[in-house]
Amino acid sequence: MKKRLVILAITVLAFFSFLILTFFKLQVTEHDKWERLARKQHYFILKEAPTRGIFYGTSRARPGQKETILPLVAEIEKYHLYIDPESIPNKLKKGMIAFLAETLGIKDIKSFAKDFYRKSRSRRLKMWLEKSEKEEILEWWFPYAKKGKIPSNALYFAPDYQRSYPFGKLLGQVLQTTQSLKDEKTDKAIPTGGLELTFQDVLTGTMGKRRMMRSPRNPLETGDVLEEPEAGADVILTIDPTLQSIAEEELQKGVKKCKAKAGWAVMMDPQTGEILALAQYPFFDPSHYSDYFADPLLKDATRVKAISDANEPGSVVKPINMAIGLLANSELKRKGLAPLFNPDEKIDTSKGNFKGRSKPITDTHFHHYLNMWMAIQKSSNIYVALLIDKVIHKMGTDWYRNTLRDTFGFGEKTGIELPGETKGKLPLPGKKHPNGAFEWSLATPYSLAMGYNLQLNTLQILRAHSVIASRGLLVNPHIVKKIVKGDKILYEFNKPPTQVLDKAIAEQVVKAMKFTTKPGGTARRGDIWGYTEGGKTSTSHKLEGARYSENKHIANFVGFSPVNNPAFILVITMDEPECTYLPGIGKNHHGGNACAPVFREIGRRSLEYLGIEKDDPYGYPMQDPRYNLEKADTMLEAKKLQEMYESWNKKH
Repeated sequence: MKKRLVILAITVLAFFSFLILTFFKLQVTEHDKWERLARKQHYFILKEAPTRGIFYGTSRARPGQKETILPLVAEIEKYHLYIDPESIPNKLKKGMIAFLAETLGIKDIKSFAKDFYRKSRSRRLKMWLEKSEKEEILEWWFPYAKKGKIPSNALYFAPDYQRSYPFGKLLGQVLQTTQSLKDEKTDKAIPTGGLELTFQDVLTGTMGKRRMMRSPRNPLETGDVLEEPEAGADVILTIDPTLQSIAEEELQKGVKKCKAKAGWAVMMDPQTGEILALAQYPFFDPSHYSDYFADPLLKDATRVKAISDANEPGSVVKPINMAIGLLANSELKRKGLAPLFNPDEKIDTSKGNFKGRSKPITDTHFHHYLNMWMAIQKSSNIYVALLIDKVIHKMGTDWYRNTLRDTFGFGEKTGIELPGETKGKLPLPGKKHPNGAFEWSLATPYSLAMGYNLQLNTLQILRAHSVIASRGLLVNPHIVKKIVKGDKILYEFNKPPTQVLDKAIAEQVVKAMKFTTKPGGTARRGDIWGYTEGGKTSTSHKLEGARYSENKHIANFVGFSPVNNPAFILVITMDEPECTYLPGIGKNHHGGNACAPVFREIGRRSLEYLGIEKDDPYGYPMQDPRYNLEKADTMLEAKKLQEMYESWNKKH
């Protein structure tokens, strides 16, 4: 009997020892493992999306007013609908499927129903529901769940934020948007491009977490907050929404009128480099981004062509080359040498033969004699080629190329805060093309003088001409003013411009550019009545393969106003305007007809909006009662210049 009692005691002791060891193992050694399993079975983690940072435009201050900011994007709270299939009895699923499919407008009910029968604790049924849709579903759900004894959070909504655009398509290509589906691993929004892509890291907030219990009595709105969501930073742009709207409206009219394939316009403050408007037509509507990216024809409208497309700029580079000639004069003077040329000098432009060229250079109209002022006004190829020929022989090839690059930014990116900017192309002496030919030949400088054999994007053209308009400043074009998070400034643009050209040289080129919109000029239709302006047209052939197209062109007009203290510098570009003749006007595809009128209308409306006082109150068409030849800016000088031109060329 004793033996049996001892054995029984040992057995009981061993059993309790085993229980104690098992308890210790479960509660201490493997506590974390079993707690995680229990929480997984009885709790779930609901992710709480943060608000993404938004973009603001900056309304320019009129005299006596302060700048204000205006949201260009809004974050609208929406809801994603989820279910916990394992918490729902199969006999009650059919009723749920029927109601939700009808309410949500689901057409493929079979595919929709599959999620209800999966072995899962969380299946997403529908994304981006409105608050009214959520309330309608919950109004039905709570009585249904109570009657069927289903946990109330077996159906639940996860809040999220969706991009909304209060101004529709305004600035669409520049802003871009985010895709409907987020990254599966990071839960971050996926940008389609534009500023959303550039500033993805600062716009993205930090996801929050809330732990919820699966229970018939546990409402979704309660739970333990594990991590609070943290909103992203906001980006304040230099874009003025009103100027942007004006630019888009007038650009659309202009593209349709000249029947171009596309068009774009960029407006900048030439003193600071702030981009005030960046318009493009056809437009891109971020709210319907998938339509554009799914269609190869529409996809072309998603690029910011002012920075992504580089073309041979044509005659808009002639004022730049005039400035280089004047700069060479200044350099030679410092060395005690004779200047290359005199702007007033009468130059024979009847012959266009230059070394290295198989064909002579020609002008659109024959001119026997020109000076610098006439050459800009008439857009002479021969005059500017003769000038650069002198520059090359006196200053050297490297000096000429380095001046194009260092003083005017040719061949260098502007650095604007947008993806996809092209560097363009500035030939380099000694470097070879893939076909083995040298980039720089004897004929290259003469092509560069006319705006061929190099490639610039529209923003590079704008930056180069801002050196003239600002009287010598090379600015850093930028579209972001600052980045803020709450009251904290994370970034503020602070790159001052560089003085790269003497003010006196810039003034001479400005004087020449004023003649282009006056009688005898190539851009009379670009005259902003009541204001002074300077500008330059261009019309360049597009390349098709290895040859220039006869009927496809890029047309440009670059100008600034008012002349003495420019409120803006503006480039208008038309891609493939219809190649036709307009009776009484001229060739439709020329920059003076396709682009200059758009410059005039954007300029006029912008100056009025900005409250800029008219600095040429007599500068109106002759039939206007306000017109006064004696008092209108530049008109007398333009008349005398035209008379001189006619006297020099009347016998020829």
